[in-house]
Amino acid sequence: MSSLTTLIASSRHARYCAVLCLSGLAACGNDASDSNAVASHALEVAEPGIIAASPQRDGDPIRGREALLQEAYVECGLPARLFREGQGVLPAGQQVARDGAGRDLPYFLNSTVNDDGVELAVNNCLTCHGAPLFGELVIGLGNEFADFTEDPSIAVERAGLLLRSDEEIAAWERYADRIAAIAPHIQMQTVGSNPANNLTFALIAHRDPITQAWSDTPLLSLPSTEPPPVSVPPWWRMKKKHAMFNLGEGRGDHARLMMSASMMCTDNRKDLAAIDEYAADVRAFITSLEAPEWPFDSDADQAAIGQQLFDQNCSQCHGTYGETVTYPNRLVDIDVVGTDATLMEQALTEGGPWIDWLNRSYYGELSQALPGRGYVAPPLDGIWATGPYLHNGSVPTLLEVLDSGSRPEIWVSVARDANDKAGFDRSRVGWLYKSLDAGQVSELEPGEQKYVYDTRKRGHGNAGHTFGDHLDDSQRLAVIEYLKTL
Repeated sequence: MSSLTTLIASSRHARYCAVLCLSGLAACGNDASDSNAVASHALEVAEPGIIAASPQRDGDPIRGREALLQEAYVECGLPARLFREGQGVLPAGQQVARDGAGRDLPYFLNSTVNDDGVELAVNNCLTCHGAPLFGELVIGLGNEFADFTEDPSIAVERAGLLLRSDEEIAAWERYADRIAAIAPHIQMQTVGSNPANNLTFALIAHRDPITQAWSDTPLLSLPSTEPPPVSVPPWWRMKKKHAMFNLGEGRGDHARLMMSASMMCTDNRKDLAAIDEYAADVRAFITSLEAPEWPFDSDADQAAIGQQLFDQNCSQCHGTYGETVTYPNRLVDIDVVGTDATLMEQALTEGGPWIDWLNRSYYGELSQALPGRGYVAPPLDGIWATGPYLHNGSVPTLLEVLDSGSRPEIWVSVARDANDKAGFDRSRVGWLYKSLDAGQVSELEPGEQKYVYDTRKRGHGNAGHTFGDHLDDSQRLAVIEYLKTL
């Protein structure tokens, strides 16, 4: 790609990720009020414990895959011409099998033609929920190397210099205005950290909850400019989950919540209803996905020992695997799990009006927002591929997850993308990293500093989940050998 096209593509990849995957989004209930301002309602908070299942709409997974990769559920974007003229041959892991006009675009872009006849390249859900792993695209894998540290509006403004017609300018202006509105609220401090909640809340602040009309002037207060980081969960977990998100939010109809990807650009209920026609198909495709298998050698004898230890120590929250599959859908009290509480505190305090908006909006008509004072212990299928770990990506490998005293305070991943097989730690399981001290960080060039994860920063803490601390090193390695098989 040309440098400008690369900048546009990477920036677009980043800025949409959170709103498309909504990996930490609190969602929805139902209210018939027609006021533009969200009323001051008491926020309902879930009690820790088991989350009950909700009925889900049936869908066609084959049609769902087609819709995911070809429909314009995100309606605005940049002219596709800008990408095609500069990209050349797509690199390994950037291609995805599909029909239609978007077959030559990167996997995270779909093609659509707007009312003025301009073909646009618009992001799809794989912007966050797809990643090249060791040279092969894995649909459903969270992109833990996405770069949200830059201001996305800069690349969009530069793209405006390359437009050729009034129609292209009009499409660009609509897109650029939306990006400018949310850009200050989605810039992260570390590559790989995702601003899911903040981006969603920033978009909510500009929309009427009933009509879905966009307002250039915010209708609600805007989130902070220091987003709490989120690690993107993999899609294949959704077949087991009763609540979609970290705090137990997203109960009820999951398909309606998944289409919240449309919040960026869809400005009326009629267009949302058209997207809802295939939303259940997309959900059916997502729940059909299986976790990738461990691609390296493993020790079956050690894995058998590890399974016994896992069943004794971990299964109460994370479930069982193999012949007997269970998953409790357990919301664990923050005082028990002890992990960084910033994401939870945002939702339960300043997040109240934004959650209330979702309760009253189209997205909430079939669903319920019920964040809890804690975090949901996730299923662990394919966990080997999903590092770094914990909800905020603060722990680089599984060994440190099981040994809280060994976690680095400041660290930087050796790899720069998930294609780097040599940068993967096959023993501890996760990405190889280097521990740093504050002085070493200050000596790095700015382009390298953005890869540093500093657990001393707000929202980045690596405390908690001490449930493996009583194990010895040999037991931890046996558990990890078992986790490789999931």
